[in-house]
Amino acid sequence: MYNASDLKKGLSIKIDNEPYVITEFNFVKPGKGQALYRSKLKNMITGSQFERTFRSVDTFEPADLRERKMQYLYKEEGSYCFMDIENYEQVFLTEDQAGEAKNYLIDNLDVQILFFEDRPLGINLPNFVDLIVVSAEPWAKGDSVSGKMKPVTLQTGYQIQVPPFIEEGEKIRVDTRSGEYLTRVKG
Repeated sequence: MYNASDLKKGLSIKIDNEPYVITEFNFVKPGKGQALYRSKLKNMITGSQFERTFRSVDTFEPADLRERKMQYLYKEEGSYCFMDIENYEQVFLTEDQAGEAKNYLIDNLDVQILFFEDRPLGINLPNFVDLIVVSAEPWAKGDSVSGKMKPVTLQTGYQIQVPPFIEEGEKIRVDTRSGEYLTRVKG
């Protein structure tokens, strides 16, 4: 159990049998009376956000969150299928649950799936993913001097900016946290 004094940004708690993460937190001590804890909460299932003030005597259950290593298999009718590497159990995540991670999902990619009481909530990707460039404008010598970037389309359909010397068919490393090009990958 958590007390109101244990609350902090990033902490996951359970309210009305749903997981919430604290996105903002402020301690307020009025001149008279007891201390108050103002916080913004985000529902980890629906994504809805709201503000709530707690008193110092309020208590909370920790949200039963855990991650499982899973492998991305395929996309079917707006859902993404993942398989547990240990027991071969499959789970599906919606487009909303996949969020920005869908831009980096390639077959057999190992990811961490966040669960709340056996319900999948979201995906934690590896920091770097190697993707193939499927569409890129041709490079003209001398373009690299200006330091300009050009748009390319990756095998997942995601578009990013890369240096002008990157060509169609090349494999590049992308930072999944920022969505930025890092380097070319050999082989």
